[in-house]
Amino acid sequence: MVALLKVVHNLVALVIVLCLATDGDLQQPVPSATRPVFPSPHLSSRDSRYPAHWWAPVSKEGAPTWEILPQEAGPGEVILSKRNELGLLSNFAATPFTFKGKRYASLEGFWQMMKYPEGPNDPRAKLPELKWKYTREQVAQLTSFEAKNAGTLAEENMKKLGISWVTFAGKRIEYRPETPGEHYRLIVAATRAKVRQNPEVRKVLLATGDLILKPDHHQGPNPPAAWRYYEILTLIRSDLQKRR
Repeated sequence: MVALLKVVHNLVALVIVLCLATDGDLQQPVPSATRPVFPSPHLSSRDSRYPAHWWAPVSKEGAPTWEILPQEAGPGEVILSKRNELGLLSNFAATPFTFKGKRYASLEGFWQMMKYPEGPNDPRAKLPELKWKYTREQVAQLTSFEAKNAGTLAEENMKKLGISWVTFAGKRIEYRPETPGEHYRLIVAATRAKVRQNPEVRKVLLATGDLILKPDHHQGPNPPAAWRYYEILTLIRSDLQKRR
């Protein structure tokens, strides 16, 4: 009986040691270089009609804080990520188009150039202390973050001038209206021109089928209609589908 009790005692001690060792292993942090990227719970239910890499998980480590990653899409959604061909649908993409007789390198260049003076008689150009790093024509030929940054510089000047309008073809347009106005109509028209004149953009847009298009970057609450490019693209996609 004594011998049996010793065996049981030793077994219990061994189990306790193993449990403690296991607990210690679980508490060790996984090195960041080897930390796994867990797939979205929705990945297993993705529609097989669409490329799986549109939802391929991307590690949040090292990702920009503004970015919404592909795996963050909800059921029936797709993020218009710049990490794959869906990035062609971004305003940042180098997708040149002609609008109202002028050539633009990207939709972002078109958007941001409206913040710049149209010429020496433009009120925005008449204050000598205001410096404009670019001309309107130069901004029209920019893409991606270079175009965005040019717009940020222009907005600083707009604040100094105390104005909330931009211009197109000599006409002042409210930049952030509460309800969709002329600025929104211009952006929609320019987006249509981009899609129409770039076959690959049109192909990618139609390839999204009936998925809900979502932005790849965080936006503030209730952004103006012109900022909701994913909704504008959905509208254009619907029109294209009706014509097929």
